[in-house]
Amino acid sequence: MSFEFIKKLPTPTEIREEYALPPELVRVKEQRDAQIRDVITGKSNKFLVIIGPCSADNEDSVCDYVNRLARINDKVSDRLVLVPRIYTNKPRTTGEGYKGMVHQPDPEQKPDFLAGLIAIRKMHIRAFQETGLSAADEMLYPENWRYLSDILSYVAIGARSVEDQQHRLTVSGFDVPAGMKNPTSGDFSVMLNAVYAAQHPHSFIYRGWEVNTTGNDMAHTVLRGATNKHGQNTPNYHYEDLNRLLEMYNTMDLKNPACVIDTNHSNSNKQYEQQVRIAKEIMHNRKLNPDIHSLVKGLMIESYIEEGCQKVGGGIYGKSITDPCLGWEATEKLIYDLAEYD
Repeated sequence: MSFEFIKKLPTPTEIREEYALPPELVRVKEQRDAQIRDVITGKSNKFLVIIGPCSADNEDSVCDYVNRLARINDKVSDRLVLVPRIYTNKPRTTGEGYKGMVHQPDPEQKPDFLAGLIAIRKMHIRAFQETGLSAADEMLYPENWRYLSDILSYVAIGARSVEDQQHRLTVSGFDVPAGMKNPTSGDFSVMLNAVYAAQHPHSFIYRGWEVNTTGNDMAHTVLRGATNKHGQNTPNYHYEDLNRLLEMYNTMDLKNPACVIDTNHSNSNKQYEQQVRIAKEIMHNRKLNPDIHSLVKGLMIESYIEEGCQKVGGGIYGKSITDPCLGWEATEKLIYDLAEYD
């Protein structure tokens, strides 16, 4: 075999026991989960803002960022539900480049998966403990889900993962909302089929066990733009796109129709500063059409302390080492602006 088996890693149970979520945070998480669920199901009129760095590369700067969000949260919590984006896995189109803290807890050092699993759990707990804001992460590796499943309040399934059966089946066992992104092709049918699969019960093999799941009625769609056969990015957040998605939802037997819109990636052509304009257009479109208002439950925004991005080892505190992000000043203003919309 061409596999080299390096070392056997601790099980999720072992890691969770050693780095346990404090009991007081268990109760806070229950409250946060209920709050976010109420938005997805339509019981609450609040609006989700899933916001933070493209990739969480440094514990101190990530926790600094989440603390800043918490101070804003106190002022906008009557309108918005702020969910810190603490993404510890980074999908790479070609497989090259920084793949996230789970691979490299220090981006300038070699991969160390045991240290990575410990680092991501400690970072999530610290951010939550300091701010009371439970976070979102991306499930890039389904077998790793349980290392963080007791901490996260929202999970994203990326454009390259959404067609994969193991991702869909694993989501069917979640008890928190899962956003299923449209694939890079932009195909809405693929995305909605993923939601359908995730909302229904399944039997499958997971981490060496035969398991049954009951289905996740909070699985929903995420629009992130598309890339056509010529490699050109095309947005899918416009009014016509939302109407089309609404029509397709209406033809399928899906619970809790909901959409979150990613303002970066192919929707912005990775022009990070355009996220402000895109977010405001989406909010305007919600005002124009009550059905779109009911469908669009939130936004995903890439934001960090310093705007733009840098190479690994660039040394600028709070600046992305992957995709470019909004800086803090623009972020703060945008959040307050979003809170003004009905």
